[in-house]
Amino acid sequence: MTRRLRTVGLEFLDTAPLRLVFTAEAFAPPEVVFAVLADVDGWPGWFHAVAAARPLDEGRRREVRLRGGTRLLETVLAADPAERYAYRVDSATAPGLRALVEEWRLKPAGGGTRVRYTFALDGAPPVRLAARLGRAGIGSAFRKAVRALDRRAVAELR
Repeated sequence: MTRRLRTVGLEFLDTAPLRLVFTAEAFAPPEVVFAVLADVDGWPGWFHAVAAARPLDEGRRREVRLRGGTRLLETVLAADPAERYAYRVDSATAPGLRALVEEWRLKPAGGGTRVRYTFALDGAPPVRLAARLGRAGIGSAFRKAVRALDRRAVAELR
């Protein structure tokens, strides 16, 4: 069953009851990393957790299906070339979620890009506990995703 989540904006990145923040380095420059992030159809090719993704409403929204079957309908909150890509989950088949915003922030670093990922969540206590306990796994999935994203970005430079 699909559940509607609370509508929140970018400010939720600072006010969410639970915030997980991770960083990783990419060799590709920010503009190329951003191009890979903004290519919604390409997400399953570099982010293992994503089984399918497609843009909606000329890229203002996204439909994402995760491995395991969770489905998400999202709104893109920020798509600032070479700087950040952020989205809010509007509805999800996962129980217990109340609000969720994810942000990928890009900064030039040593000829490449420092990628900072923020996972801002509000949910029922068991959901928040699961996210806290799953922090290491979320961080590992993020780092693997950035490595795969970077391989794709570097290949585009060739």
